[in-house]
Amino acid sequence: MIEIVRGEHDTGPPFLQNLKHDVLASIVVFLVAVPLSLGVAFAAGAPLLSGLISAVVGGLVASLFGGSPLQVSGPSAALTVVLADTIATHGWPVTCAITVAAGLLQILFGLTRAARAALAVSPAIVHGLLAGIGVTLVLGQLHVVLGGTAQGSALANVLALPARIAAHHDQAVLIGVVTLAVLLAWPRLPKAVRRVPGPLAAVALATGLSVAAGLTLPRVDLPAGLPALLVVPRLPDGGWGGFAAAALTIALIAGLESLLSAVSVDKLRGGPRTDLDRELVGQGAANVAAGALGGFPVTGVIVRSMTNYEAGARTRLSAILHCAWILAACLLLTGVLRLIPLAALAALLVYVGTKLVNLNGLKEVRRHGDLPVYAVTLLGAVAVNLLTGVAAGILLALALMLRRMIFSGIHVERDGERHRVVIEGALTFLSVPRLTRVLAEVPPDAEVTLELLVDYLDHAAFDCLRGWQQAHAGPVTVDEIGHPWFERGRSGAPTVRRSVAARVVPRWLAPWSQWQAEHVVLPAQRSASSLLCRGASEFQRRTAPLLRDTWSGLAHGQQPHTLFITCGDARIVPNLITTSGPGDLFTVRNIGNLVPPPDGEDSSVGAAIEYAVGVLGVAEIVVCGHSGCGAMKALLGQAPDGLDQLGSWLRHGEATLRRRGREAPLLLDGERPAAEADQLALQNVVQQLETLRGYPVVAAALARGGLRLTGMYFDVGAAQVSLLDNAARGFVPAGALEH
Repeated sequence: MIEIVRGEHDTGPPFLQNLKHDVLASIVVFLVAVPLSLGVAFAAGAPLLSGLISAVVGGLVASLFGGSPLQVSGPSAALTVVLADTIATHGWPVTCAITVAAGLLQILFGLTRAARAALAVSPAIVHGLLAGIGVTLVLGQLHVVLGGTAQGSALANVLALPARIAAHHDQAVLIGVVTLAVLLAWPRLPKAVRRVPGPLAAVALATGLSVAAGLTLPRVDLPAGLPALLVVPRLPDGGWGGFAAAALTIALIAGLESLLSAVSVDKLRGGPRTDLDRELVGQGAANVAAGALGGFPVTGVIVRSMTNYEAGARTRLSAILHCAWILAACLLLTGVLRLIPLAALAALLVYVGTKLVNLNGLKEVRRHGDLPVYAVTLLGAVAVNLLTGVAAGILLALALMLRRMIFSGIHVERDGERHRVVIEGALTFLSVPRLTRVLAEVPPDAEVTLELLVDYLDHAAFDCLRGWQQAHAGPVTVDEIGHPWFERGRSGAPTVRRSVAARVVPRWLAPWSQWQAEHVVLPAQRSASSLLCRGASEFQRRTAPLLRDTWSGLAHGQQPHTLFITCGDARIVPNLITTSGPGDLFTVRNIGNLVPPPDGEDSSVGAAIEYAVGVLGVAEIVVCGHSGCGAMKALLGQAPDGLDQLGSWLRHGEATLRRRGREAPLLLDGERPAAEADQLALQNVVQQLETLRGYPVVAAALARGGLRLTGMYFDVGAAQVSLLDNAARGFVPAGALEH
């Protein structure tokens, strides 16, 4: 169902609201479909009326039974190449039977819910296939535009093209050039003129010129009416292998184009997605009907479907009505259609063929590194046939995928007398020759760190690394980042599948001391100073290159959005629990996340508040408390003895104790915390927010609406961030509040 946005002039029942839009859109699509249907049939060497039969019968059945309400189906240029070969091999009656068989295959694919499998085909293969069809189409139809006839293959067309260009040119060339000129110029004309579809305008002007000038040249040859075609599908006398291959080829290409067209329309219109299996069944039924009546194979055509959407269609009625207009044209305007020069249709197909070589799609393919797949598919489709091109593209795509999956980056970094061997990616038996060659470059007595960033390590690679480590004369430290593939193999419990590899917290996120305890080999290296030194070294080698651009932008000043006041507790990492980065938070940390009164003796916190609000202009101040806070325990009488400075500082928490005595308990996610110190920590956050309001710079910012105060609480054991919600009389999980 399409979501309808009502306009101010939409009145009456929904059907009447949609009818106006659908009728107008159907007329536009009809005007585009007629010349294209004739041109596609002409390019394939099929009876010209077969293109119109398919547009009427096939388009109607697909519109009624397909899964995409705005899809418009009919003859497609994507099938001209394979149809031309099929007609030349089997003849037209057998080709009609092949069309019926292709439709039955599509119905089978849809009923077995295989439609979504088509979306797994690499876009590089799809674009390459369409480009190959376009190139083949252009090469063949250029001969017709130049007054000759298309050759039997793309290669033959290329070889014969220079002679055709140099040969004598007759009236057909004039009509072809005029048609192409109109098509190329039409998008640049005023919008009012462009309301007439370009293909219709080009063919109509070329036809009018040929009639007015009295030109004698080949024109559209149509029988007197639709029933006069009288083609009955016929099964072949032999060659069933070729029959089956042609049916499968048509089914696959027509099905793939239809599904991609439906998905493209979905991206534009929004709302519910197309039922792709139903769409494939509808397309199959359309081909059965079209083939049975002597029509051309049908697909969902991207050009007509996009035209339908852009013309304002709202329901499938538009596609149904466009079939009715084509039928009326076949019955009532046959004499007009017979005036169309074949050279005009050939020029139209040259234009359509060039459009199939989608340059934007090519750029996208190149950006994703799939240009070789595109090129192989295109060359295979042009030089041999479409199935060969697709098969070659799929094989190359699989080969590239395999290479990417097994790729391992192996290189040596030298730091003075030390060497660091860095190995990244999947390390398998295929990488062992290169791994051996790189390891041989390391001097035999050098001190080496073997740095493994691998997401898979197989037996052969493990044996290679283990053997080299044992044979190396100098010290070798194995530094594994991520899952310990090598260490587990060395301990006799190797991980044999990626799916069972343990998820490891990255170094930059995990506590460095914890990571050191698990990964550093030498106990002597575990002093506090060496931990920080190794941490700084890790930052410099791994994190700094990733964030250098960020810090470069902050080199000349800061613009934080938040003043973050929290406890000095080592378990609280402000940037981590708020998913923020360099330059985001102006952080003040002290024992108990306390805010001294503005007229007190302690000016450090006050200075930070004035600077953050008055100079930096932060938009928010957050006071963050936490569970298990030692300062709250000290306020409750559990302070360690002999810490005079601590006792002097904690006098700023006396207001929190007084608040606790006079206010109702605060709740944490609907319940009171079990620990008394945690209950006090909640009250402490609220009290510090009250103290903040007493600062003149804060009060002024609040009065003008330029500042917000937020209370936050972090439950260390549950790794849960909660925010103060006055309506809930306490703190609620961060995700429960809408900001």
